Amino acid sequence: MSKTIQRRFEEYAYVLHFTPQGSSKVVRGRTGNIVEAIGENYFTLLELLAFPNITFEVGERVYIGKDRRDKIISVLGKLRYEDLSPAAKNELLNVIEMIVTKNEERFVNYFNTLQPVTPRLHALELIPGIGKTLTRVILDEREKKPFRSFKDIQERIGLKEPEKQIARRILEELKDARICIFVKR
Repeated sequence: MSKTIQRRFEEYAYVLHFTPQGSSKVVRGRTGNIVEAIGENYFTLLELLAFPNITFEVGERVYIGKDRRDKIISVLGKLRYEDLSPAAKNELLNVIEMIVTKNEERFVNYFNTLQPVTPRLHALELIPGIGKTLTRVILDEREKKPFRSFKDIQERIGLKEPEKQIARRILEELKDARICIFVKR
């Protein structure tokens, strides 16, 4: 019985940096309107080729799925964190935080469902600001009642700005963390 691997693609991405008439880092010899972006669902770092005479704002959400695109010609390929321009790296944390905030329910659900990674390490401990003591409090609280919002998390367990802590963890994973809980490799 063979397992089929389902490939996952991003439908939307958020602009990190736009270079009119730039050179691709992914496709040798390819020039044009180059956009560095981050995927909405899997946090894939991407290089995109945009239609001529189009401009972009940092943090703008663009459609990159399989159907007809209005601003993007094609997805040129994946980028590594090291391949990002300094300008894209500079915007990355803010854009990740924006994605996390816009998808609050999805990220709050992580607090309700994350499990141990090893017998000695819980996935919650990988989020900045959460150690063993706070992990125990989170597990006890979610047993009583699931978390409903970032505000609920902050009020019940005292973790300040959970969305910022999650964004910091995602950035660590993009930079090459050994264990990933948010970024799909």
